[in-house]
Amino acid sequence: MVDETGLPPSKSMLKLTIIVRARDSFEGKPLVDVLLSLYKRAGISGATVTHAARGYGVRGVARADVLGLSVNLPTIIETVADKETIGKVLPEVQRMIWSNGLIATEDVNVY
Repeated sequence: MVDETGLPPSKSMLKLTIIVRARDSFEGKPLVDVLLSLYKRAGISGATVTHAARGYGVRGVARADVLGLSVNLPTIIETVADKETIGKVLPEVQRMIWSNGLIATEDVNVY
């Protein structure tokens, strides 16, 4: 079934994007692993982790060297879930990230 725009019906959801560095940790564990575990426990059906080639922020510049062996490249963790679920995990995400990364949310339509 499609609507007047020609698109199938969509569901309004929230995308949560976290940007940290690859070697960031939380309580001695890799932060990426801790976040993915949190999302799974919250019932979020999936997340994607992307390692960037370069970037800069408050903590300085990060880029791959000639051999591609950078020590701490930017890492982006994205997930999409309903607003209620993101609202439940966001305080814990904020506690883990603190001032060591970026947290952003965005309204999205999922088809």
